[in-house]
Amino acid sequence: MTVSSARFWGVLSGLGAGAMWGLVFLAPKLAPEASPFLMSAGRYIAYGLIAALLIAPRWKRLKGLLDRQAWLALVWLSLAGNVVYYLFLVVSVHYAGVAASALIVGAVPVVVALWGLRDQNSPPLIKVGPPIAVAALAIGLIGYESIMRGQLAADATGLSVAIGLVSALIALALWTAYAVGNSRWMVKMTEVSSHDWSLLIGVVTGALSLLLVPMAVLTLGDLPAGFWPRFLLISFGIAVLASVVGNAFWNRASRLLPLTMLGQMIVFETLFAFLYGFIWEQRGPTVIEIVSMILMVVSVIWCVRAHRPAAEAVKELEA
Repeated sequence: MTVSSARFWGVLSGLGAGAMWGLVFLAPKLAPEASPFLMSAGRYIAYGLIAALLIAPRWKRLKGLLDRQAWLALVWLSLAGNVVYYLFLVVSVHYAGVAASALIVGAVPVVVALWGLRDQNSPPLIKVGPPIAVAALAIGLIGYESIMRGQLAADATGLSVAIGLVSALIALALWTAYAVGNSRWMVKMTEVSSHDWSLLIGVVTGALSLLLVPMAVLTLGDLPAGFWPRFLLISFGIAVLASVVGNAFWNRASRLLPLTMLGQMIVFETLFAFLYGFIWEQRGPTVIEIVSMILMVVSVIWCVRAHRPAAEAVKELEA
């Protein structure tokens, strides 16, 4: 496969991953009666069952490759990147809306870059500071827009929207910790393929999600007729599309694209989440939302370009 062909299929795979992951932000809107505990338990128990079925033929071999540290890593990665992260994301979507939640969580590449400043060969703050400031401006604008719209809405208040925005920021921090930790463990676990590592996280996530069942039962409330078939369809649909298919697309993109390009692919998740949200709410973006989206895309691309010299320097040293 030529370099140009690899880039084409890599970008297409990144787009596919973004299209699948963007559905996660829409799920709470499809089942608004479900509490965050019920929504998280449903999605990840379904994901755990599917992952267990897919990994079963290779389970004996994989089990021998995992020591105590690896199992502990799988537990905290499952909590940070799936169970607890999704709890806060669902709260954010409920209170602040799809657009605000998607934009804030979409700042992951920039926050990961900021986290990476501690690493050797990272670019100086003077290079990554401006794009990080642009991302902060985008988040500030969308936060202001969401609070203003919440104050005008009959079923929302400035306080409830603020709770949603804070929840989105916590989700951002959790996903960032997962992204950094997972990438480092992927380097360590050379004998486990990226696909199998993803499925192992899925199995552990499914097991941990069982702990959410008591709270999910306590927060059931009055549910309308026909809720459970719709809820199960959404849970298994998101598990298959976002967790299995989306991760498969991402693994494919990870193999075909250099790291400097791979980070930009996360923007597709944000843009698709916006698109799905606008379709669901039957409206177009506001001026502030358009400006915020543009600023976020510019921020991510700028941040990746700021890292390019450092990445190339490391490559030259390895050569």
